[in-house]
Amino acid sequence: MTSAGGPPKPKAVQVADALREDIKSMKPGQRVPSQKDLVKRFGFAGQTIQNGLAILQAEGLIVSAGNLGNFVSDGEAPNNDVRDDITEIRSQVQALTERLAALEERCETGGARSATSVQDRGVES
Repeated sequence: MTSAGGPPKPKAVQVADALREDIKSMKPGQRVPSQKDLVKRFGFAGQTIQNGLAILQAEGLIVSAGNLGNFVSDGEAPNNDVRDDITEIRSQVQALTERLAALEERCETGGARSATSVQDRGVES
């Protein structure tokens, strides 16, 4: 998944985005699919699924009941400080994602010399 022609979204964000849409049609207290079911659905590692669920917990959309699973919250929004933190972190992640994509592109086009090419030229690194 890409955002408006940009770099692909991190997998945990993809999980959170998809589940956020699912939650819109669920009732408060309804159980979110298990981690095992989500691993099957998305084909991502369990830790990636946990990270996606953690995003939704931080947003106040789901609550964890430990070994019983995750459930749709009753709709009480997290306080504004938490929302502001989430917004700031998302902004930072987006900036880092764009920077990484630019560096990868630079590397692929030969804009950055590798250690091997420097050594081949007899230059000590």
